Amino acid sequence: MTAEVTSDGPAGGSGKRAGPAVHDTGAMDLVTIDDIEQAAMRIRAHVLRTPLVPAPWAGDDDRPLWVKPESLQSIGAFKVRGAFNAIGHLDESVRARGVVAYSSGNHAQAVAYAAKVFGIPAHIVMPEETPAVKVDATRGHGARVVLCGAGERERVAAEVVDQTGAVLVPPFDHPDIIAGQGTIGLEIAQNLPTVETVLVPVSGGGLASGIGVAIKALCPNARVIGVEPELAADTAQSLREGRRVDWSIQDRNRTIADGLRSQPSELTFAHLQTVLDDMITVSEDEIRSAVAEYVYRAHLVAEPSGAVPLAAYRTGAIPPGRTVVVLSGGNVEPALLREILSV
Repeated sequence: MTAEVTSDGPAGGSGKRAGPAVHDTGAMDLVTIDDIEQAAMRIRAHVLRTPLVPAPWAGDDDRPLWVKPESLQSIGAFKVRGAFNAIGHLDESVRARGVVAYSSGNHAQAVAYAAKVFGIPAHIVMPEETPAVKVDATRGHGARVVLCGAGERERVAAEVVDQTGAVLVPPFDHPDIIAGQGTIGLEIAQNLPTVETVLVPVSGGGLASGIGVAIKALCPNARVIGVEPELAADTAQSLREGRRVDWSIQDRNRTIADGLRSQPSELTFAHLQTVLDDMITVSEDEIRSAVAEYVYRAHLVAEPSGAVPLAAYRTGAIPPGRTVVVLSGGNVEPALLREILSV
């Protein structure tokens, strides 16, 4: 099955909302709630079950808010869930060869950390523009870091796989990764079965896909809404048009949310078409304001990518009801955080 990819580029004047239609996913096998429940058992010993934190500071009686702070994970982001599930699911003889990953930061740290726990080599390909805090953290887990130019991660990672014989652990384009990230949705449904809206960041789509599968299975009346920066809103456009569209890396790199610069794969896009009820895009100023609000009101550190759901909540476009925002990560460059908070 070959995905249709176009080069239409950013669409102007589309507004903040993009209500996607549900499309036929053909013969593609999608992740199930059973896969997510098995992932939860597989990663239990290695991953924090993060709390669902009430947010009375939100001050909206019509939309009571809870925060799922994945920034509290050992590597500061949700990616540790998918990494442990994917690596833990490998046959031991295959796993012993080591792993390769490509990532702008959080998946890199997650794979490096999981590889350290399993006692295997890790080779991580990262773009040169990756924040230094994420590169340093990845190296701190004992991984070998290979820096590359913008848009070259997959090609360089393939070369490293050929050179080392290690196994590629992709950042989102794999059922085990999606199922691992879906354990967040499982926990939300268990802790707040009456949830009515879940706001999730969207980039490559693994997080939103997994959470969406879990929420739709366990809380079928709840809405799952994806959130993107306006400057990297390829998924919103793709869902409107019913086909994957391609935004250039130069366009996507404009956003401050460096973790949301990827585009969905054929696999994750098929999931997103099925589980997302809507997409909301947010401005750079709205993202910055959400980062600051987390610090001052919730006493939590959020990287810009992790703050986009709160930014969407603050737009007022969210329907009334019990709402959960997924704070996906807190690995923000200290200098950037100081800049945001100084305004």
